[in-house]
Amino acid sequence: MTVTAFAPETEARFDLARQVADAVLFEGYVLYPYRASAAKNRLRWQFGVLVPPAWGAECEEHDFQHTECLMEPKAGATLSVELRFLHARRRTVERVRPDGGFETVRELQLDDRVLVPWDEGAEERVEVVAAVDDLLGDGITVPFGRPAREDVAPVLDAAGRTVGRTVRRSEEISGAVRLSAREIDGPYRALRLTAVVENTTPWTPPEGHGADRDAALPYSLVASHLLMALSAGSFLSMTDPPEWAKGAVATCRNLHTWPVLAGEPGRGDLVLSSPIILEDHPAIAPESPGALYDSLEIDEILALRTAALTDQEKREARGTDERAAAVIDLADSMPAEVLERLHGAVRSLREVTGGASTAEPAAEGFPDEHGVPRPDTPWWDPASEAGFDPAQDRVVVDGRSLGAGSRVLLRPGLRRSDAQDLFLQGRSAKVEAVLHDVDGGVHLAVTVEGDPGADIRREQGRFLYFQPDEVTPLEDEA
Repeated sequence: MTVTAFAPETEARFDLARQVADAVLFEGYVLYPYRASAAKNRLRWQFGVLVPPAWGAECEEHDFQHTECLMEPKAGATLSVELRFLHARRRTVERVRPDGGFETVRELQLDDRVLVPWDEGAEERVEVVAAVDDLLGDGITVPFGRPAREDVAPVLDAAGRTVGRTVRRSEEISGAVRLSAREIDGPYRALRLTAVVENTTPWTPPEGHGADRDAALPYSLVASHLLMALSAGSFLSMTDPPEWAKGAVATCRNLHTWPVLAGEPGRGDLVLSSPIILEDHPAIAPESPGALYDSLEIDEILALRTAALTDQEKREARGTDERAAAVIDLADSMPAEVLERLHGAVRSLREVTGGASTAEPAAEGFPDEHGVPRPDTPWWDPASEAGFDPAQDRVVVDGRSLGAGSRVLLRPGLRRSDAQDLFLQGRSAKVEAVLHDVDGGVHLAVTVEGDPGADIRREQGRFLYFQPDEVTPLEDEA
């Protein structure tokens, strides 16, 4: 049996995951400086755009998303699925003519904003609830559609007089959600869940229209993604599965989307399948004051830059979109203490418990001999640096003493490597200094032999850094 209404408990779980899903839904919706005239706001809708099939055949964009993940449902479990996407609607601006009629204009000047044509995004949801047993075999297909609409709203000036109107048009779209499941081989009963979202809109590009993506967007599913929840049982992590499931996870096909565990850490009954690759249990930073629609940026920078816009630029932003107007109001009204929270947060620190008892409770401060912070000292004592000299200190690696001037072969560790380190594998380098951090770690500052910018790096102190187990000593230094 298939229904389209969530139980209250499922709705509550989805509410928590929607905080992150909203960031996916509106990523890139409107970018700083939040004005339609900005060049980067003229090419929008970059993530999860499912175009009509006829358009997808002519371009490199897709008309479907394909998700596969593993789940361990309990007997009688149901699967709740929510498809979320934006439906683009074209807004045109009209001005009152002297004869009382209306004419389309490129902008309409008002006291507090400048109205301009714009593509708005209306949030859409498709909800499906099905028994897991019904998904076995061929599974189920749930078609959906949205009709074409036209909404007209008057535009009033400060005195309450009608000076124009906005006309919003959305086109008819249709699609389907296909759900199926089958058992996998393994020591435990697990199912491979397949969830496919398709745009089935029968729109074709107008004759001679050419490759105009702008014409296809009103018929597309924009920023589409899925939330999926089990009433009983759990999903397996696709990035860190148990050993027995790694082979089955490797055979899962995920096209144009990626599933991660969502909701509260420690729970596995909820999945977010997103066109933006995330880690398991993604969460919105608690310091974030609100949506800035630029989720890959830094809130502090965006808030400061937005507050620094001129009054005319803010008028244009307010007339671009209601969400852009909300960002302007947020930046203008943000208290100093809220802005200060955006400057940075340390999440890696945790209270030290267990081990030998101490006379003092764990608190912020420099660690004692048991590793417990002492409340009477700061976490870092500048005086503790007195015994260190990067130019003279040495460290023993493979029985060899290394210091400034030593030659080494670079062997970047897999756990600490970034893309740049991969190009340095096997290169020879010169040690410029031996450095110690406040946690007792040792780091080698090096310059790569043959690097034409090595002298500049030494002059500016901009070295590459490796840990002792990431290098192999070469012959003694001169």
